[in-house]
Amino acid sequence: MQVSRMQAFDKRVDYNLCKTYANQLEKGELYFLLNPVIAVTITDFKMFDELPEAINRFVFKEEKKNVAYLGENLKLIFVELPKFQKKLEDLQSLIDKWIFFLKETASLEIIPESLGEVPEIERALNIANRANYSREELEEFDRRAMMVQDERGKINYAKEEGKIEVIMLLINQRFGEVDRDITDRISNLKSENLENLVKALFDFNSLADLLSWLDNL
Repeated sequence: MQVSRMQAFDKRVDYNLCKTYANQLEKGELYFLLNPVIAVTITDFKMFDELPEAINRFVFKEEKKNVAYLGENLKLIFVELPKFQKKLEDLQSLIDKWIFFLKETASLEIIPESLGEVPEIERALNIANRANYSREELEEFDRRAMMVQDERGKINYAKEEGKIEVIMLLINQRFGEVDRDITDRISNLKSENLENLVKALFDFNSLADLLSWLDNL
């Protein structure tokens, strides 16, 4: 979102659009892997005085006959907040509600009922309100967030430990006690690989099959 006009702002928008499109590919990758890119620019000033609508969309077209360019891989969408004049009671579409929220965030302390139907808007208001917290309030907010993350981490760790314990029990039952090196390798597997190992385990006929599977990760 751009709050005020700046020199060469249009060129910055073009640059970011093209950079995002080009950065999808690594050196040597094929062009068909490219996905279309849409640049959404929200401004708190009017960019196109000749266009009365709050939302305007631009694509490549033939200059004289106005025929759209093949592919339509690049698109520019501009949302000019000063042009949006709808009141709260006039909002109908999801787009209306988001633009109203973006324009009126500074004056909203609570989410009006009609906007509260969109959970993402309520979360966005909480983030916006956080920007107005005092230093002490921010520290308390961060402290509570860290506590929640710590608890989640403990739960996830316990789950992973439980998976490893069950897998090692199955392996030891099938192939006998394995050495510490194999146990360590399995303990260091990512969650998705642990799940894949459980699926593959019953296809192994020997410890060599297990080692081969680990080596191919």
